[in-house]
Amino acid sequence: MPTILLDTDVYSYITSSNPSRGAPYRPYLMGHILALSFITVGEQYAGYQKKIYKGEWPPSHIDKLEAGLRRMLIIPYDIEICRTYGKLKAELKNPNGSQRVIAPNDLWIAACAVRHSLKLATNNGKHFEGIPGLDVICESSKVDPKLAEGGRVEPLPHA
Repeated sequence: MPTILLDTDVYSYITSSNPSRGAPYRPYLMGHILALSFITVGEQYAGYQKKIYKGEWPPSHIDKLEAGLRRMLIIPYDIEICRTYGKLKAELKNPNGSQRVIAPNDLWIAACAVRHSLKLATNNGKHFEGIPGLDVICESSKVDPKLAEGGRVEPLPHA
């Protein structure tokens, strides 16, 4: 069974209490092993802690997060992910040849996917376009053909 790495946004959508948020992704993800990078796990904890600190959620919501995480394959960091991150950061260019800047957490997530040859499901396609060796699954409306040349961008099937 193939594995798909979920970006933080897609994981948030499919675990949301509002089922319509994850609906566009579910048909594509069914029948696959769903994985999260160590970065997404950290981002999830940060998001939950912010809600708890603001008094919007009780501390017991962490139990809900951890129950969901137990159902996922978690990709930990390793030296190969670090090497991949460094290579991508050094080599990524904009179409005009200038250095391309990608948010560090997005680049770590991309490095996890590239290192393990996993497709990445995201709602933020522009964040990941053009990364060599990365297959991105996203909504087609978010694809910039100029950046998509380095990696493969596959539109999310519409249900």
